[in-house]
Amino acid sequence: MDAFGFSVEYTLSTREARLRGDTDAVAEKAIADALARYDLPYDIDDGGGAFYGPKLDIHVRDAIGRKWQLGTVQVDFVMPVRFDLRYRGSDGQDHTPVMIHRALAGSMERFFGILIEHFAGAFPAWLAPVQAVVTPISEHQVEYARAIAERLQGMGFRVEVDESNEKLGYKIRHWKTQKVPYILVVGKQEAADGTVNVNQRGTEEKRTVSVDAFAEELRACVAERA
Repeated sequence: MDAFGFSVEYTLSTREARLRGDTDAVAEKAIADALARYDLPYDIDDGGGAFYGPKLDIHVRDAIGRKWQLGTVQVDFVMPVRFDLRYRGSDGQDHTPVMIHRALAGSMERFFGILIEHFAGAFPAWLAPVQAVVTPISEHQVEYARAIAERLQGMGFRVEVDESNEKLGYKIRHWKTQKVPYILVVGKQEAADGTVNVNQRGTEEKRTVSVDAFAEELRACVAERA
């Protein structure tokens, strides 16, 4: 979760007292020991476990402090009995197993919904669906823009070309509203020099660099999960 910028909180949710048995105590202790082993602080939600057993819930706080329950590890003593599950132990006897339900980040759709709200749609470059858009100033630089995009795509980056018949200002505004991390503007001079003019999200600074220099910058950003 560190890569997404979430702060993480852990909660040990015990089973309701009326349902709690010896096996629950063992499971609760095992979860507590695991948290202690990794020196992870946690709260206890007494009676907040599932009807079938205790659980460890992992909560995250997003960029504006909202709390979301994502990961969970749940110990299930009920379903193996209902399904009459058995395994042969080292003693040669049949035993009923314990089932563990684990969800690292909840459902994928819910996780992405939380991510979108957490980043307000402005995904970091390593995570953004489109990492960079190459924007030619006129139709005369479209082929050059395509060549840059193909080159960067060949390096594993997610890059698109804006071939729309719009003015440059409109194109830049459009992609800024889409919160694309990098807008690469190419005109006559850039095509002649083999460079790109970099407009990076979150800064008004514009700089002209070689395609290789930009690729190295993006590669480093992805590797560092910046």
